[in-house]
Amino acid sequence: MSSNRHILTAVAWPYTNGPRHIGHVSGFGVPSDVFSRFQRMSGNNVLMVSGTDEHGTPIQVLADQEGVTARELADHYNRVIAEDLVALGLSYDLFTRTTTGNHYSVVQKLFTTLYDNGYVFARTTKGAISPSTGRTLPDRYIEGTCPICGYDGARGDQCDNCGNQLDPIDLISPRSKINGETPEFVDSEHFMLDLPAFAGVLSEWLKGKEGQWRPNVLKFSMNLLDDLQPRAVTRDLDWGVPIPLDGWSDNANKRLYVWFDAVIGYLSASIEWAERTGDPEAWRRWWQGEDPESFYFMGKDNIVFHSVIWPAILLGASGRGDRGGEPGPLGALNVPTEVVSSEFLTMEGRKFSSSRRVVIYVRDFLERYSADALRYYIMAAGPETQDTDFTWAEFVRRNNDELVAAWGNLVNRSISMAAKNLGEIPAAGDLTDEDRRVLEASAAAFGTVGARLERSQFKAALQEAMRTVAEANKYISDQAPWALKKTDPERMATVLHVALQLVQDANTLLTPFLPQSANKVYAMLGGEGTWTGMPRLETGHDTIGGSAEKVDYPVITGDYADNAARWESIPIVPGTPLSRPEPLFAKLDPSVVDEELARLEGGAA
Repeated sequence: MSSNRHILTAVAWPYTNGPRHIGHVSGFGVPSDVFSRFQRMSGNNVLMVSGTDEHGTPIQVLADQEGVTARELADHYNRVIAEDLVALGLSYDLFTRTTTGNHYSVVQKLFTTLYDNGYVFARTTKGAISPSTGRTLPDRYIEGTCPICGYDGARGDQCDNCGNQLDPIDLISPRSKINGETPEFVDSEHFMLDLPAFAGVLSEWLKGKEGQWRPNVLKFSMNLLDDLQPRAVTRDLDWGVPIPLDGWSDNANKRLYVWFDAVIGYLSASIEWAERTGDPEAWRRWWQGEDPESFYFMGKDNIVFHSVIWPAILLGASGRGDRGGEPGPLGALNVPTEVVSSEFLTMEGRKFSSSRRVVIYVRDFLERYSADALRYYIMAAGPETQDTDFTWAEFVRRNNDELVAAWGNLVNRSISMAAKNLGEIPAAGDLTDEDRRVLEASAAAFGTVGARLERSQFKAALQEAMRTVAEANKYISDQAPWALKKTDPERMATVLHVALQLVQDANTLLTPFLPQSANKVYAMLGGEGTWTGMPRLETGHDTIGGSAEKVDYPVITGDYADNAARWESIPIVPGTPLSRPEPLFAKLDPSVVDEELARLEGGAA
């Protein structure tokens, strides 16, 4: 299987102000990996990129609190986050960071192109500073009452209640989230991205997505176009990408704003990946021309950056706004094919909050439970199209009833019976109508599940895959091969052949969701080599944080294209030796619920 489709999976960049919790990876992490693994299995050329987002005032504030430099803080959490995402099995072609010299260069090229094309201009604005420290307060560190809907808890950049973009000075009774003081607003000259110059082309582009995007994402994005305002792309700060203009680049207290440089990371990571492959121009196959497709994965609080701001940057850098212009040194660049946004995951009825300890970090979770069990829960019960609540009782139930009793039981009893009685995958004798029916239904599931995955309808796809598991379990129970050993051994062999084919098919259908256990099942069925590739940590080498010296840093990458997994029913091979299988998933004792709730309450206290 192969195709000419080039698919960019652009995954939201986790911020290095701490380890990521399971709410984070339910939005950007697991859905993007399921999608990418399916597309690779379908023979498509996938480039999955992301990295850690490491600039901005919040990093500087936290670094001051911890008595380290911003660079040291970013270095630490870059590694922590990368290690956790590898443990979760996320198959990045490259997971890097926004502090590399390569990233700085790409960001500055796009900024300069936007400036030359007239889409960035200087303006004196009112900026918020802390009266006690004199430092700039980032928009998200200012809260107050929304002037539009009256919500008391709006942030300086956006109101999560009504979804409107805001400016901190517009807030009623603004206050600093750092220390509660009232910020001062002082004059400061900044560069602005002229978003109104893209209103027409953005509207036309978004209208063309009707029926293709998730309705909640499209409606939210269209509403943003009603009141587009120029948006600052610089900040008074010494931690970030320097402004590449004479008179500005040597200003130690002016940097490009973190939201501006972070979204450009998708492009800079693609360019870094191409350099690592030895083909520096390879990235263009995913970014230019009419054929490539790009899918951006994130939580709903990042929609505005990916459906309005990032497309505006791409359009402006390609000379496609109201003012026209010429493409810059990187050439014309494609806007997203789809913005795939998840809703929010809460935990035991409460919003995730690291400061209040209402949280479980990915690392802590994986110390006690399997990565695939978490991936399964996120895909089966996660916030795909509406906010959902993670509960330990539901996690234990799904693990025990669905992963252990349904899927794990199918694998174990099918392979155990064949290994014990025959020692190998048996050949099939004459097939009955029921044999043919269940095999045909299993093969047909690839079309049904694949169509759902193509549209990022992960919950429906997983439900259909698990339906085939239930059908396979029913088939074995109805045919009772254990009762045929003495009375009709030939029929027993045929039933076990069919059962093992159903296991093989179900394992393929579940591979995007459960890659680690899929590799185990492949080996249990006598498979050799790699079924589906897993990510690994390697070393990148570049300047970091504006320093002149090149240093090593961790990146995630992997070999995924030449694996055995393909999105089709792959016939099992009679005569393949089998051995007794190990349990695929561990059954969890109900006491886990009380233990985890006690941990949660203890942490919150």
